[in-house]
Amino acid sequence: MRSIFWFRRDLRLRDNPALAEAARISTDVIPVFVFDPGLLASAGPARRAFLADALDDLNRQLGGALHITMGDPAEVLSSLAAGLGVSAVVATGDHTPQARRRDAAVTAALASIGVESRYVDTPTLGAPGAYRNGSGQPFKVFTPYFKAAALTHVPEPLEPISADWRAIPSTVDPHVVLRPSQASTFPVSLVDAPPPTALPRGGETAALHRLEQFDAVVDTYDEQRNFPALDTTSRLSADLHFGCLHPRQVIAQIAGPSDGRKAFIRQLYWREFYADVLAENPRTAHEDLNPNGVAVDSGPIANERFIAWALGRTGYPMVDAGMRQLLTEGWMHNRVRMLTASFLIKDLHLDWRWGAAWFMWRLVDGDVANNIHGWQWTAGVGTDASPYYRVFNPTLQAERFDPDGTYIRRYVPELASITGSAVLQPGGGGAGGLFSNGYFEPMVDHAAEREEALGRLERSRLRS
Repeated sequence: MRSIFWFRRDLRLRDNPALAEAARISTDVIPVFVFDPGLLASAGPARRAFLADALDDLNRQLGGALHITMGDPAEVLSSLAAGLGVSAVVATGDHTPQARRRDAAVTAALASIGVESRYVDTPTLGAPGAYRNGSGQPFKVFTPYFKAAALTHVPEPLEPISADWRAIPSTVDPHVVLRPSQASTFPVSLVDAPPPTALPRGGETAALHRLEQFDAVVDTYDEQRNFPALDTTSRLSADLHFGCLHPRQVIAQIAGPSDGRKAFIRQLYWREFYADVLAENPRTAHEDLNPNGVAVDSGPIANERFIAWALGRTGYPMVDAGMRQLLTEGWMHNRVRMLTASFLIKDLHLDWRWGAAWFMWRLVDGDVANNIHGWQWTAGVGTDASPYYRVFNPTLQAERFDPDGTYIRRYVPELASITGSAVLQPGGGGAGGLFSNGYFEPMVDHAAEREEALGRLERSRLRS
């Protein structure tokens, strides 16, 4: 019996139950990766570079046997299966709305030629819908979800998979396919956005190394995770998104009695929760989970404000540092993600979808469920009852979480020479319109825009 193993969001040989199933049912396994043009169109430069690394690493571990091709997965896999005499195609399950549509099409195409399709495991700890409240309904907020999910035993990771890989020459070069694209799907064109220059290496080998490094510092995670100048977060989000690691492996390595370890495991379950919310509510990929009716701005001025925000030119140092970290590294510290999102929504009064699209374009982790529902949480249209009242103050956030300005100076070089607490202030502590080395004046007055945001919320309630 001959089988195809279709790699997707599981670019690893360790702890890969679906790959183990392919090796179990067949002594002749053909490893395949299919570039889907529809998915490539929305992949920004950071994700493309990470994926190229991950495929290189996987191919090395497979002894050069990975067959890389491009096209509609249903057409490609059915053609390969028919031509190679394959009896089954095995893959790891996936539950995003787009993945479900794709897999339904692949299953139908394979069935039409008498080939079985098997989907084993998921990129999350449990399949969406595995946990329900006392009424049998999906959980709507995180804490009760976490309490239920955390009671479920997490199995030990599997050992690395070995098999008689059958090598089929690739039809495309991944480095050519994954060259940065100028196409974009976000609503405002940013033609001057620079490419990232400090990206992490992708692949299972690099992911395991990052996990080991984080294990050495995780015990202080609860105390230090909110300080973006400190390198005390895991940086595993892209590894989890592409499946270079499974969360089972992370829990097996990190779980322990310290408060830092417990705090990190709890944060890991936010990824599980948002995957569940998206699977139960696929419309939220583009729509509000719980609309609040707050008016948003559009038109030329809104576009100009969006561009200034995206390029880190708002005049608010902590916001600009975060946006420039995103541009440079394809990643942003979670505390600063919340601040920059709040600024776009509450200070600039722009649609959360604009920010979510820009983050998806620039992030190396680019997880659909995490990104969308993180933005909806900030916008007050997601899984929390009333977060719209939470308006992050950029200066207070800087004073609390970057008090000596280390993070700001690292990513906003115009402010490197500003001493003391002035570096935390709007405009970089400038006076009389004379700003250090050309740094930007504050584009808005935070206090006034906070009142405007809350006023818009009140007006939306009067209309409803």
